[in-house]
Amino acid sequence: MKSFVIICFVIICFVVFIGCSSTNYPPLEVVDEVDIERYIGKWYEIARLPNRFQEDCYRATAEYDIINSETISVINSCMEESIDGEIEMAEGKAFVVEGTNNAKLKVQFFWPFKGDYWIIDLDKENYTYAVVGSPSRKYFWILARTTKLNDQVYKEIIQRAENKGFNLSTLIVEDY
Repeated sequence: MKSFVIICFVIICFVVFIGCSSTNYPPLEVVDEVDIERYIGKWYEIARLPNRFQEDCYRATAEYDIINSETISVINSCMEESIDGEIEMAEGKAFVVEGTNNAKLKVQFFWPFKGDYWIIDLDKENYTYAVVGSPSRKYFWILARTTKLNDQVYKEIIQRAENKGFNLSTLIVEDY
């Protein structure tokens, strides 16, 4: 019984310590509003920062569909290990963060973990591109409705992202 109490105490201290040691990041502005009806559909990954869950992933796409007013289905796919590799798919859900006009989502591919999916730049007129990032600036994607973006538009997106504090020196650009 005494060891059980000690173990519980250690677990509680660990949880409190983790909860109190959250990292503070500089504010990251998101777009004013996202029309989910216009956002759903297929997006092609144009570029991304390296991340552990997309190692050896080529020609990635993301497909979104509405489940209900607060939930979106997510299907990410890519070619595994090369552009001629087998298709790898991951299915998940995205949950709208209340009070963000749909600009902030929490994405979940396995319970109970959720990640930040913040839309930080968007072609508000035609929804031809979207830029997604996280407050830590560790995650970053440029998405488009087609496999190519106009060079000038791409350069402007990169400049705005760098101005928001993203280090894009290791950016991976897709080759379609």
